[in-house]
Amino acid sequence: MQATVMTASVHGVEALPVEVQADVSNGLPSFGIVGLPDAALQESRDRVRSALREAGFEFPNCRVLVNLAPALLRKHGTGFDLPIAAAILVATRQLPGDSVAGSLVVGELGLDGSVRCIHGLLAFALAAKRAKMSLVGPPGIDDAAQAAGSVPCRTVSHLKELKTGSRVAPASVRRRADRAPRVPDLADVAGQPLARRALEISAAGGHNLLMVGPPGSGKTMLARRMPGILPRLTPEERLETALIYSVCGLDERGVLDGVRPFRAPHHSCSVAGLAGGGSPPRPGEMSLAHNGVLFLDEMPQFAPSALQSLRGPLEDGSVTLVRAEGRLTFPARFTVIASMNPCPCGFAGDRERECSCTEQAIARYRARIGGPLVDRMDLVVRVDRPDPRSIVAAEPGEPTAAVRERVIAAREHALSTRGALSSSLSGADLLSACRLDTRTSDLLERAARTHRLSGRGITRVLRTARTIADLDQAARVEEDHLLEALSYRMEEHS
Repeated sequence: MQATVMTASVHGVEALPVEVQADVSNGLPSFGIVGLPDAALQESRDRVRSALREAGFEFPNCRVLVNLAPALLRKHGTGFDLPIAAAILVATRQLPGDSVAGSLVVGELGLDGSVRCIHGLLAFALAAKRAKMSLVGPPGIDDAAQAAGSVPCRTVSHLKELKTGSRVAPASVRRRADRAPRVPDLADVAGQPLARRALEISAAGGHNLLMVGPPGSGKTMLARRMPGILPRLTPEERLETALIYSVCGLDERGVLDGVRPFRAPHHSCSVAGLAGGGSPPRPGEMSLAHNGVLFLDEMPQFAPSALQSLRGPLEDGSVTLVRAEGRLTFPARFTVIASMNPCPCGFAGDRERECSCTEQAIARYRARIGGPLVDRMDLVVRVDRPDPRSIVAAEPGEPTAAVRERVIAAREHALSTRGALSSSLSGADLLSACRLDTRTSDLLERAARTHRLSGRGITRVLRTARTIADLDQAARVEEDHLLEALSYRMEEHS
């Protein structure tokens, strides 16, 4: 007696279809699973056997073999428990075949027969949508089915509920209201006009920003106010980002509400933690910051190898991992906001405290970041400690709401005129968007020679200048826009 039940296995951020084929035949009692299962999947034999008995079914006292096809695809996770149990029940005629026909089944089983939630429900819902199948799984799968686009689903909280044979119902369409997130307000920041302006430009064009200044100057305070001035996620961006959170087992409700991610990993984060990896490979902090912000506080304290892993994703917008079992690509299009002290003691260039570091110590400290990574920072600004009078007087700065309106207006201007933010432009498209006149072109050429800008540096200056022009709703990049963009690339700031 044989039966087949459809399920899926998560690889990267995508769930690939898998057939669970159960064969029940005469022979010595045994229960085997083949088809490249991992250790957690091999352990499902004991969970399935106990769950079937607790749910009132009979586990066959004969030879049971479960094959997971395709055989060359490595399978992992506990989501195979429910489809394996369903395949055995259908093969032994304890469950009608049409009860799970045309459905993608997923779920973990407890020893008492309860069906438990697993990571990546949104990925399974999207796999069912692509295959034009319904979805059967644990409580909470209806939310994933609705987020994926109203995929027909059926919630099963206990294995014995498979007996009911209830019909799969379409996922109820619930409009998700955009709830304004509670974020720190820029009005709390005293002074710092240059850093506030750089933060606004970064949000308007998606530019990477590095803030350099002594301890207590407000670098972290400014960075944590970045999410408040960013626009809401678009419907496509919400699904992309929520899929990554779902696969990692994180709460995706905030992302589905339109809140852009803000990830701030500790400086002890490894390369695998930042770029992704593990067994099985999972997305890292770069991918969790997709369509949002990755904040690197005290950037030189990160391991140099972890920092250098940023270089490719900053250019490509994705992380590609090559392992023995294959090649995985995780989306990683994010904006880097980084902070650092000017030297190990933190007071180089400070107006009130003297630096105690030697030139060699300062050089070693800055070399931990490396020139190629600094070259990928569109904006580099000095953040000095604010005047105590401005803090004591508690004079409110410009609020987040006002800055956010300008950021949204600048993005709308960019998207309506050229269909993309300036941070994604290059080559002829960038030059066409800037529309430099002869005088402005000569100014850029002289500045590039004087400050020894690389080709990437010149491109990033033009991108920043185009964003500044967008903030002014200007059709072309003028001399003032270019001069301001160049001020953020000055050698003494880096």
